[in-house]
Amino acid sequence: MTTLSDIAKKIRSKNAGPFWLTIDIFCETEEAFEQVCQIADNDRVASAFGTTAAELKRYEIASLNVLKFSLPRPEIQGTRFDRDMHGASFANLLSRLSKD
Repeated sequence: MTTLSDIAKKIRSKNAGPFWLTIDIFCETEEAFEQVCQIADNDRVASAFGTTAAELKRYEIASLNVLKFSLPRPEIQGTRFDRDMHGASFANLLSRLSKD
């Protein structure tokens, strides 16, 4: 089973303010970028984060071989329920997405 982490060079997530997260998927080649775009469809990504596809913002930056998602944080940054103040651990949820 091929996962995003097998194809992409780097997957990172970060804070995009107190209400949003950003996930960046960097690819070395155009072919890898095309594969990543197919695997990381909006429905799969939304499901991985427990949200809806309508809440995702998707940016395909083909000239850089980068796929980017922005989505609402599950908890507002800095509240007592926030388990990841910097948003860095959310990339792990995408790294396991696979073709199947």
